[in-house]
Amino acid sequence: MERLESGVPIPAHLRGSIMALGNFDGFHLGHQAVVGRAVARARAEGRPVIVATFDPHPMRLFRPDTPWFRLTSLDQRQALFAAAGADAMLVFAFTRQLAALDPAQFVELLVEGMGVAGVVTGQDFTFGQGRSGTVATLAQLGAARGMSAEAVAPVTDENDEVVSSSRIRAALRAGDCAEATRLLTRPFAIQGVVQHGDKLGRTIGFPTANIDLGHYLRPAYGIYAVRGILPDGRVLDGAANLGVRPSFNPPKELLEPHFFDFAESLYDQCIEVQLIEYLRPEAKYDGLEALTAQIAKDCDAARQILAGTPRLA
Repeated sequence: MERLESGVPIPAHLRGSIMALGNFDGFHLGHQAVVGRAVARARAEGRPVIVATFDPHPMRLFRPDTPWFRLTSLDQRQALFAAAGADAMLVFAFTRQLAALDPAQFVELLVEGMGVAGVVTGQDFTFGQGRSGTVATLAQLGAARGMSAEAVAPVTDENDEVVSSSRIRAALRAGDCAEATRLLTRPFAIQGVVQHGDKLGRTIGFPTANIDLGHYLRPAYGIYAVRGILPDGRVLDGAANLGVRPSFNPPKELLEPHFFDFAESLYDQCIEVQLIEYLRPEAKYDGLEALTAQIAKDCDAARQILAGTPRLA
């Protein structure tokens, strides 16, 4: 799967595409419906399919002090889009210049600059300066230039509630991994490079793979049953502390998974850690003995949970 950047010419073999257009952070059930429709149209018409996303998120440009809220990195999105059948991912660099384009200029960029033959969006998609363009605007302006536009209705769950990234974020902040997994169709996962830490976990028999939370949403701080996915595809069960480690000074925000029955070095490797179930909040302990005893209990609880939890990609 190819990864394209806005501002760079679209390769000839990808012009004439059907483009799924949106942010698609999280790639939940609603996003999957939009991309699925684009893939179906592209295959029926013999065209390539491109999934376009924006980076940084528009909110980051206009409200830079907003707490981190990302559900997926660009690398994760690329893998998800590829699995959904896309031929390429296009990353729009969301700059003030792009934000200043009026709807007609943005459509001109799609048609003339990128050779897009058709776009598929969600019904709530907006674009152009001041978010003045709607799906109706897109259809009207596109038709005048020979580009089709189609909007996919929101996806609802069994309770007739619309599936949204906001719901997933709220679930994760509440420690409700099951709800997030249901809406995403897979566990929420944090991807990052394993860092060197203070190596205290190794001395008490519970070595951890320390990962910076980066730009990801901060789920509820606490202890989780987790699964790790290594670069070679191996899947490891474990338990993790996500938070600021109140038993240690100075506090440092980290995701620290301990993988069961695993002794290999993971330093400098990029791994993905799925949050399967929230076990308890973080707590402060008086001394290493009390901390070690609690970690052992947490690992036993996580083993039981994971033994009965199917693996989801």
